Amino acid sequence: MKKYFTKIIVFFLAITLWSCTEEYLETQPTEFISGERIEEVTEYNPDVAKGQLLGIYSLMYETGTGGTDLDHDDFGQKGYDIYSDLLSGDMVLAGYNYGWYSTIASYTSTTDYTDTDNYKPWRYYYRIILGANSVIDGLGGNDAELATDESKYSMGQAKTMRAFAYFYLSYLYGEEFINDADVLPIYTSTTDPAKPLSTFADVYAFVKDDLEQSVSLLEGFARPGKYVVDKNVAEALLAYVYLTMEEYDKAATAAQNVINNSGYTMLEMDELTSDGFNDVNSHSWLWGVDLTLDQGLDLVSWWGQVDLFTYSYAWAGDPKTMDLGLYNSMRETDARRNQFSDPYGQGIMRPLDKFYAPGRAIGGQREVTTDYVFMRIEEMYLVKAEAEAFAGNDAEAQQALFELVSKRDSIPDYVNTLSGQDLKDEIYKQTRLELWGEGKSYLALKRNEETVVRQGHIELNDIPIPHNDDRLTLDIPYQEIQDNPFISFQTD
Repeated sequence: MKKYFTKIIVFFLAITLWSCTEEYLETQPTEFISGERIEEVTEYNPDVAKGQLLGIYSLMYETGTGGTDLDHDDFGQKGYDIYSDLLSGDMVLAGYNYGWYSTIASYTSTTDYTDTDNYKPWRYYYRIILGANSVIDGLGGNDAELATDESKYSMGQAKTMRAFAYFYLSYLYGEEFINDADVLPIYTSTTDPAKPLSTFADVYAFVKDDLEQSVSLLEGFARPGKYVVDKNVAEALLAYVYLTMEEYDKAATAAQNVINNSGYTMLEMDELTSDGFNDVNSHSWLWGVDLTLDQGLDLVSWWGQVDLFTYSYAWAGDPKTMDLGLYNSMRETDARRNQFSDPYGQGIMRPLDKFYAPGRAIGGQREVTTDYVFMRIEEMYLVKAEAEAFAGNDAEAQQALFELVSKRDSIPDYVNTLSGQDLKDEIYKQTRLELWGEGKSYLALKRNEETVVRQGHIELNDIPIPHNDDRLTLDIPYQEIQDNPFISFQTD
């Protein structure tokens, strides 16, 4: 009876927190459940925190978590990975037949704060923040003294997810990393009223503190599956944060810690096409989710947007392909060239051998069971290389980059001849080549203050677009401006 009652409590709280259709910041977040009530129930039954965390993780792959019922680009984290890949210019939307992502690909919705393209990621990430804050409130608040390992592990997961959300929001909604520039409101509790925008410096100090605590809190935690964040994921995110903050020595150390201690290893050259990037059990995946029929995903999914071998927009007329300039920049000896092909002679390079449903029947996968990748160990080699290069440690940067390239290029020794800006440029290019379609190129674009020059797109080809161009950054959405008295309407 007690076990059954526990399940009822967890289920009730999950429904209360996650099925509410009201927008996160349009009203005070206490409409979901009060901080006092969360703490009371969590104290009675620690499993409630686990139930709330499951609700947070489900936001990453469920449809409609950006606040829409019908939008086919509203399906959690991988939907916004497509946003950022298109904004970076590395992903080409090679057909505008159905309209999904066309205003992102054309850089038009990003300058119109009334367009829902700006609203969906805002709502999604702030829902993650709300969920994380509910767990943190239930455990006694941000500075709680935690008596058990279970409470430490729950707090570590919640703070990791909160930091993850603020990190991505800062990239998507901030044009440049200028310390005193206003960017986002910071909410640390479900009982917080509306807040004004905080500066980049304040946001990153907050994110860094959350992740540094999480790395400690998650020590010894054995996660039940890769959909759950653990110490390795927290430290990998921290490496990215240090890199963004230009704390290069710390970034390199954090990345190396994950490489040394996680137990995950890079894909070998012969696995680049045979792996399929479709199975969470891959030895290179640090973080991902095992999708099953229970999730009920089909056309409205990342696979339903990108994969020719799924019943998808990519199959039906809106392919997602690699920028031709980026593809042509690959050396002839680079095995990743084999991940892309042009089977119909259209002059576009589809990722047919990087991402594919295992059956490889064109338009065949109707109910999605191929998995989502959120982070791979290869990223840490690239973070390490970038951090060392910007710290002026060329030899260390060469070594980290060589370890990756030697598993991609049959003649990798050229890496050891690079230094200075040439080395930085190669690391940036390798990041784009390695992580195409995984939502990471946009982060590198902004960190490196690079310029987008598109080739093979439907429009805006061969036009230099700098990283801080207003078109490459989302606008704070109309709903937030309307309901938050501290944020003024935008006039630019």
